[in-house]
Amino acid sequence: MDATTATAPRKQHLIDPEICIRCNTCEETCPVDAITHDDNNYVVDPDKCNFCLDCISPCPTGSIDNWRVVARSYSIEEQFGWEELPAQEDIASGEAEGEADDDEAAKLIAEAHAGSGGKSVAPKSASKPTINLYNRSRPAMATVTGNFRLTDANADNDVRHIILDFGDVSFPVLEGQSIGIIPPGADASGKPHVIRLYSVASSRDGERPKHNNLALTVKREPHGVCSNYLCDLRKGDTVQVTGPFGATFLMPDDPSANIIMICTGTGSAPFRGFTERRRRTMRDAPGRMMIFFGARRPEELPYFGPLQKVPDGLLRKHFAYSRVPGEPKTYVQDRMRATADEVSVFLKHEKTHIYICGLKGMESGVDEALADICRGVGLDWTALRSDLRAQGRYHVETY
Repeated sequence: MDATTATAPRKQHLIDPEICIRCNTCEETCPVDAITHDDNNYVVDPDKCNFCLDCISPCPTGSIDNWRVVARSYSIEEQFGWEELPAQEDIASGEAEGEADDDEAAKLIAEAHAGSGGKSVAPKSASKPTINLYNRSRPAMATVTGNFRLTDANADNDVRHIILDFGDVSFPVLEGQSIGIIPPGADASGKPHVIRLYSVASSRDGERPKHNNLALTVKREPHGVCSNYLCDLRKGDTVQVTGPFGATFLMPDDPSANIIMICTGTGSAPFRGFTERRRRTMRDAPGRMMIFFGARRPEELPYFGPLQKVPDGLLRKHFAYSRVPGEPKTYVQDRMRATADEVSVFLKHEKTHIYICGLKGMESGVDEALADICRGVGLDWTALRSDLRAQGRYHVETY
């Protein structure tokens, strides 16, 4: 199909190839068959899409929620060849193909970006990630070499540390990236199970240095197809893996970078990778690392034991428990406010990076806490957050 030419600007729905996990959810959901794919990318046909938004909420990564205002629509053939989304063209000033009415273009751009908060940018010092090496039609095969329970045997939640070895298969990952797991079997309608995404919980050089392996942090969900599959794996079992995915939620390689990590539950996975990376390669780094980690009780906090052994000089730790008998409910945002003096010093520093990972419900509370802390020291959090995001120093990954 040739690209569509337009005399006026139009909004186009696009899929971000950097974070799409090729799970096929969007194509199955679309009521007008506007989404299709090849071996490289999932794309949206501009001649079929009617902006119904049915595909937005089922997407597990948010890759489907991307929009551009264009004078000439990107064809599906162009989109198949992308490794990243193109930048928004300057439609209003006429720098893209064709002239456009300034007011109409501005209105469309505002609509396209409403509520998005802006696209995340990778830290300037971060290593360049490898993405999308393997997909459902050509997965990488990994062997389970370890499956260990992280939470107390009496805890209500069963969280596992699972180690996957890739043998001779090249599967390069960076801290903060994710992989896709293909659960075996089919759903009630006979379709293959949807790929599930999991953050890598180990350093780029493996769970053990110089080993071609990685670790995952997986919580067993009562009716979770993939979580139960993974939690029940035994040593020697094989797993189909896709990815790696993610090009922005990456660790800065700058030893002078300060890193604030805020998480709940299995959202700790990428931060374990961050901590291991600095422990192994930047033990004397001048930059500081701080984590705010929330759980219901200490027994239900993943990696609680090993975290106690990490020296405060490497990682400053703040825990928040919401269900300890006889004690007030405390959430990560409460611990942040309680340590406002410490946090504010980080917020004022030009090399501070903020990462938030965990349940989506935590996001607004953390945002409000950061706003309160900023107000206390004369900073405008809204403006600071925008600057941090543009500079690749603010990242949110919630689910």
